Formats: sequence, structure tokens, C-alpha cells
Amino acid sequence: MRKPGKTIRRAHAVRPVAALESEYSLFWREPEKTVMPTLEELGTGFVPVSPLGKGFLTGKIDAETKFDSTDFRNTVPRFSEDNRKTNQALVDVITAFAQKKKATPAQIALAWLLAQNPWIVPIPGTTKLSRLEENLGGASVELTAADVQAPEEASSKVKLEGARYSKFHEQFVGRGATLEGREFELKSSMASR
Repeated sequence: MRKPGKTIRRAHAVRPVAALESEYSLFWREPEKTVMPTLEELGTGFVPVSPLGKGFLTGKIDAETKFDSTDFRNTVPRFSEDNRKTNQALVDVITAFAQKKKATPAQIALAWLLAQNPWIVPIPGTTKLSRLEENLGGASVELTAADVQAPEEASSKVKLEGARYSKFHEQFVGRGATLEGREFELKSSMASR
């Protein structure tokens, strides 16, 4: 069993860890239990990747969406047609909340992350200028404490279906693995060099 908090502490003892980069969103909230308490204790930043749930939280993907044959999501159980249909309930919650705030679902998903803690800085990926501009708008959405709680409470009632990664890809998660020449997970501070 992996113990991310222990791994972060060990790395931090060798060289202060400036930030941890890992998946976190309303679609994947495990870091709240596994790493965030340690990060807060150590004063380490958190950089959520896939803050829009690999695009699912934008409301632009549904059960009818056909991915390109090279799209990684074709291998992700959570993105099977049946699971997208079931998991749409989460997007519906976010979309309804977004309408009340006069924002897009993507902006709400990002604003929710930004409102969690000042040391959380999500990095949504996109190849489209219009999506970049939309995502930047998430920083302008002001959420009260009650606003932050509303999607949390509503989403906690939604049972998500499908594994986050295929069995093959899961073996690389949370291990600080090197994949295709890129280091993942722990980003060490070079300030003390």
C-alpha cells in the first residue's frame, strides 16, 4: 500500500519540496485525504493536473462523445460510454451551479480548486485559445465558503463509476515515476543549492 504522505516527508527531508504535482478535481478528490494534510503541514504547494477531469467537468463530453482513436481517454475505464452516462450526474451538478454563478462548468471547477487553499494552483491543459480564455475566467469567479461547500456536498452524493486509469497506467501513478523522459509527482525546490 502506497503512503504518499510518508514519501513526501522523506523527499522533503532530503531537499525541501516546493510543490507536488498530481491529479485533483471534483472528479478525483483522493488527495484531500492522502496528500493535502502533509502538504499543508510542510508548507508545500499543490499543482493539480487534470483539474477539469480530463475535460469531463467542462460539460463538453457526454456518453455520445466519440474520441479520436489516439485519445488517451479511450483507455480510461472512467471514460467508457456507460461510465460517462453514469458520471454525467456530477457534471449536471456543476453545470447547475455554474448557471447560478453565470459561469461555465470549467470555470466553476477551477474556481472551486482555487478556493480550497492559497497554495493550490491548478494547471489545466488546452490547445485552444478559446478554452484558455475560458479557463482564465475561473480565477475571476468569486466563491463564498457556502459556494465552495455547495458543489462539494452535491458531488459527494454522486457515485462515480470506472477506474481513474487503466491497470497498465495505474502502475505509474503516485510513484514519482519517469515516463517518456518526464518526471512526475515530486518537484524539488532548488532554492537551497
